[in-house]
Parts: sequence; C-alpha cells; structure tokens
Amino acid sequence: MLHIAIGTKNPAKVDAIINGFAGVEANFLPLSVSSGVSAQPFSDEETIRGAINRAKSALEHVVADLGIGLEGGVAETEYGMFLCNWGAILDRDNETVIAGGARILLPDEITMELKKGIELGDVMEEFTKQKNIGKAEGAIGIFTNHYVNRNDMFTHVVKLLVGQYTYKKKHLK
Repeated sequence: MLHIAIGTKNPAKVDAIINGFAGVEANFLPLSVSSGVSAQPFSDEETIRGAINRAKSALEHVVADLGIGLEGGVAETEYGMFLCNWGAILDRDNETVIAGGARILLPDEITMELKKGIELGDVMEEFTKQKNIGKAEGAIGIFTNHYVNRNDMFTHVVKLLVGQYTYKKKHLK
C-alpha cells in the first residue's frame, strides 16, 4: 500500500487526488503546508513551483512514499489571462513528475481585479456572491457553466501525474 502525503487540506484538491489514484491501494495523508509562492501565482512557472513545493513539504512532514501538490494560478498571454493549474508528485528518491491541466480565458472584469492584487478566490466570491468557491466548483466551474468543476480539473491533473509516474517506474528504470 502506498502512503501519499497531500500538500493541502482543501477538500476539492484532496478529493481530486483520491479520485486520481482510483484503483491504487493507498493511504492519503492531507497536510496544511505552504506553497512557498504568492497567494495568487501569476505565471505557469510560479504555479508549478507552488505545486512542487507543496509535494516536497508534504513529504518532509510525514513518513510517506509520495508527496503530491496541486496549485492553481493564472497566466498572462497575448490573448488575455488564463486560469492555469499544475500538479507535482515527488518520491523519496527525489524523482519529480509534473503535469498541467485545463485552461480557460478569464473574463476581463476578473482579470482587472486580479491585476489590482486581489486573489482569484476573493474576486470570485465577490463576483458570485458565494463563499468558499475555491473549495467547491472554483472559477472553472463558474465560467464553464458547471460543465467542469475544480475537482474534475484537478482529478485530470492527478491522473496525468499518476500515469506518468507509474510509466516511469515501470519502463524507465
């Protein structure tokens, strides 16, 4: 049985990780750890670094086989600001696997608020008049009319991570 340290206690992310490891016999250990990046990551690089930091920190805090971190952020492009999300798995041999997921263009009114320094979660709560959006459907759920929610988005990232990790362990020894 794998022991997996999770670098968050956010219910949407924890559920996504458990879903992403479907079929793998595992014990999950959610932990509150720092991402080591801005509260609102503003690039793919910063968001990836946050995911890696969460995986590494989780693995350092408990006895586990793997650490996993998920991080959401935004990335500016010539087409506008996109929602981005990244994940990382780190094992005891310091082998790191990284994967990214869905991207959607954020509406201009959301982008303007983010550029003022307001975190996406806070912007979304004001925009929707709902609390805890980031622990539920997330901005992706709102802006895809609930066709894709935060759990779906991060589950996809976790499946990409698990698939890459198991492939590497099986084929690239």
